[in-house]
Amino acid sequence: MEQIQIAERLKEKFPEDVLSVSEFRGQVSVTVRKGNVLAIFRYLHDNPETDFDYLQDLCGVDYPSRKPRFEVVYHLYSINHRHSIRLKALVPEEDCSIGSVVPVWIGANWHERECFDMFGVAFKGHPDLRRILMPDDWEGHPLRKDYPLKGPEPENDWKGFREVLEDSERLKGFEWER
Repeated sequence: MEQIQIAERLKEKFPEDVLSVSEFRGQVSVTVRKGNVLAIFRYLHDNPETDFDYLQDLCGVDYPSRKPRFEVVYHLYSINHRHSIRLKALVPEEDCSIGSVVPVWIGANWHERECFDMFGVAFKGHPDLRRILMPDDWEGHPLRKDYPLKGPEPENDWKGFREVLEDSERLKGFEWER
């Protein structure tokens, strides 16, 4: 099945949730409302005609001057049918959350945690939503466009950094001489 046909099926099945369909250089993107993502993805996964059994990627995008500010982008692939499609869910800054797709693809677990950690998008129903790349006590979300490019002076930096430096100095005696 062609990507544009899959997009048309989605528009028929979820007319209130599909906001737009765009095609660029042979790739189709379907933009959807965030409120019904679990049902949309369950349909794409369970329908034998689409059979999207593989979530290739899930990532966040920040458009600070646009409303809604964030997108969560999903790249789906069907191993059986060898077709793919991209879905984008719009997420406003004032309600920076969306439903988890872990019940559909267990592999979404780590992708959602990364998106949460880097962009601050919370995934409702996620089984273990916590930071995955940054330390637990880190403040902010580094891939947001308004994240500061330069940190504070070293003495005011993240407290864990000072601990790492102190541990490094303390453990130098255990290094191998070459």
